[in-house]
Formats: sequence, C-alpha cells, structure tokens
Amino acid sequence: MTAPQLTAAVPAGAAPAPAKAAAPVTEVRTVRDATAFDALADDWDALVDRCAAATPFQSHAWLSSWWRSYGRPGRLRVVTVRRDGVLVGAAPLMLRRRGLPLLSGVGQGLTDFLDVLLDDAHAEQTAAVLARAMAVQLGLRRPWAALDLRELRQGSAAHRIAEHWPGAARRLPDSLCQHLPGVPVEELLSRLPGRTAQRSRVKLRKLEAAGIETRLVPVEDVPRALGELLALHELQWRGRGVTPEHLRPRFAEHLSRSAERMAAAGRAAVRQYRLDGELVACDLTLQVRGLSAIYVYGVHPDLRERVDVAGILFRESLAHAAATGRGELSLLRGDEPYKQRWRPEQARNERLLLGGGPAVALYAAAIGLRAGAVRSLRTRAPWLAPLRTRLRELTAR
Repeated sequence: MTAPQLTAAVPAGAAPAPAKAAAPVTEVRTVRDATAFDALADDWDALVDRCAAATPFQSHAWLSSWWRSYGRPGRLRVVTVRRDGVLVGAAPLMLRRRGLPLLSGVGQGLTDFLDVLLDDAHAEQTAAVLARAMAVQLGLRRPWAALDLRELRQGSAAHRIAEHWPGAARRLPDSLCQHLPGVPVEELLSRLPGRTAQRSRVKLRKLEAAGIETRLVPVEDVPRALGELLALHELQWRGRGVTPEHLRPRFAEHLSRSAERMAAAGRAAVRQYRLDGELVACDLTLQVRGLSAIYVYGVHPDLRERVDVAGILFRESLAHAAATGRGELSLLRGDEPYKQRWRPEQARNERLLLGGGPAVALYAAAIGLRAGAVRSLRTRAPWLAPLRTRLRELTAR
C-alpha cells in the first residue's frame, strides 16, 4: 500500500512560499597562454575596481604587458574564480622552475607591489576557493612545490589566501616602501619641522620664479613622451647607479605599451616640465582608486643645478593626488635621500611562501642565508656594490 503524500495546508488567499534561491555557481580555471589572458582584460579591470587592496600594478595593462616583455612561453599560470559568471578572484602567477616547482607573481622584479585580486563583496569565500584551487590545480600541495609571492603590501589580498592555505605558510620581510598623504604641498609642509618647512618654501618660491611650465600629456602622446622620459632618466643617472633594466629596449616597450592603456583608463598620468620651451623633466604616475604612485621620472642634469628637482615632482604629484581624491601618494620602494626631506611614513612589504611542507622551510632558509651573506658583504667590502652596479650598467647598454 502506498503511503499518503503529506502537504502543508495553505490558508486561503495566502501567497505561496518563495522559492529557495539557487546557490551561486562557482567556476575555477587556470589560464596558461597570453591570448587567453588578454581576453580577460575587461573583466579583470572591473575586478580591480572592486578590490580595495588593489594597486595600479594589478591592472591588466601592466601585467599583460609585463608578460609579453618578460614572460616565458608555457609558464603562465593565472588562476581565476567566477561566481555566476562574474570574475571575483584572480591570482596572476608564473612557473619559475620545473624540477622542484616554484611559482611566483607575474611582474616580479619591476613591480613594487604584487598581489592577487579578490572582490570585496565575496572576499572570504573567494579566498578559500582560490587557496584550494592554487593548491590543487597548480600542484602546490606536493611536498617540494612552493609559491613565492613577493612585495605584498600590508593588508594585501594575498594575506587572506594565507589564512585559508591547506599547507605550510611563512611570512618574511621584503622591501621598504614610503608614502605621503595625498594633500597639497603647502598642507604637507605645515606638518614638517619649522626649519625644514622654511627651506622647502624657499625652494618652491624659486621654482615659481624660474617659470617652469607643467603639461599633462594626452593619451595619444604618451608613448612618445615616455621615450623622452627614459632618455632624460638615462642622462640623469649616468655614472650614478641607474637601474640597468631601465636602459633596455624591452623595458621601454613594456612601459610604453602598459602606460598608454593605463592612461586611457585613468590609471596613469605622464607630466612634462619645460623651461624656456625646452623639455627638462618628465614623470610617470600610476594610480588606482585611493592610491597614486610616482613610478619613474627623468630630469636633465643641467636642471638639477638650477632648481629643486624633487620640489617639482612632489609639488605636482601631491597636487594631482589631492585633486583626484587619492589619499595616498606612494614613493614606492627605496629610501633615497631626496625622499627623506618630506618625512614620509614607512612600511615594509612582505614576502609570502606557501607550499605543501618541506619546500617552504627550505626556501625560507635559503632566503635567510642569502640576505645574511649580502649584509655581510656590504659591511666587509663596500666597494663591491658600486663596482657591481657599474658592470650591470655597461652590460645593459
């Protein structure tokens, strides 16, 4: 005998119970070629806008351009997470070693801040999904596999991945970075000690008297302007320890390609400075939501003898940050003397090692030994550093 079907009585005139919402559909993929990565551009940049931790270096234009200039075929590993078709998480990674697999972030080396991307509205859930996907799809659960994520800002999205990581994790110190509040230069000077502020005001008045004209470069002129910037950059640092990579054609190609796209999207700005009609300085600012960053600049050596070059850069960069509502002007990595006069706040980036176990401990120990050896060498043989820099400059030409 068939058991009777039981149904709940519904009062007359009552609305039927609402249907239960369907669970979101989550899709995880690993992109392994540049063409497929390029196809993500629009969705990727929309995700950048929804990720509070993102910096300009997480924009698609920067990462895809870097890969075209510096990536090695077959080694791209971009893990993406979609929720009901919308991109909510992404980890731009690349394979560095095949024997004992070691992965790192796309852009490492030229990029001051690396990170993954997480949609703020679904950050915790997506971080857990992304952590599992990276462990399984990239084989990072294996004992001798590891992921080395460098130059992570405090509060980066990658730190959420670490909270859900199923294996071993280790956090190490990385580069020192500095930043200023995004306020007009006069407001910044009011926060400095009296004598320092007074000297800076005198230098700024000399700038006004010199009659230097500032121009924001239109998007269509950005590639040409960056070529002029790099020429000035080489002149400025000639014989004084220029970053060798900045002299190479592939860097110029990457910078021109990425900055043009970023400028069109409002994520970059190029400024030129002219004196008596002659181009004497140029700088590139990268920007996103609440952050503006001075990435690279070039100044004719003759100008350094006449006016306060740092004053030009900081005055215009601070004005731009304030006018666009960006609360932080990042000076990026390094503690160069010209930055210290403005009393910037300091923050150290972190290096995150993730893996299945023994590899994390092995890489962490190797990093510690190398850092100790470098410190010892700098103390015992300080003359080696400038010699090494000069040799790198010569080989870069």
